[in-house]
Amino acid sequence: MIKAFAKEFGKEKTLEIAERVIQAIARESDVQLVRMIGGNSLEHFARIVDLMSHGKALEQEIIDQDSRRLYVNTTGCRYAKMYEELGIPDLGYLFSCSRDFAMIEGFNPRSKLTRTQTLMEGAPFCDFRFHLDPDE
Repeated sequence: MIKAFAKEFGKEKTLEIAERVIQAIARESDVQLVRMIGGNSLEHFARIVDLMSHGKALEQEIIDQDSRRLYVNTTGCRYAKMYEELGIPDLGYLFSCSRDFAMIEGFNPRSKLTRTQTLMEGAPFCDFRFHLDPDE
């Protein structure tokens, strides 16, 4: 569908709109998630990381954690494999990875994510670095 829209309306505009919608959905879904798990601390978010690993969609390891930071490496991603198998690896980042920054904003507006690489882009792992800003 994205490719059809891109052909009709232009790739740049289509991807811009799709990314905006995906991020809005991610932000709102994590606002709902906070209500379900009962809090929005990084400790609460670590529970979500753990839950995402149980179904093996993501293979994740928490490498550092305290009340102000949560560092997670993702070494396996079924989503990246799926997009590759579908022949649309270029859209994988848009559909899955681009939502991560909006997701943490929805979870806790004081939290920030830094990520320098992703499996989707061919890196050996995704380096998620979540920080809670105590001054905001």
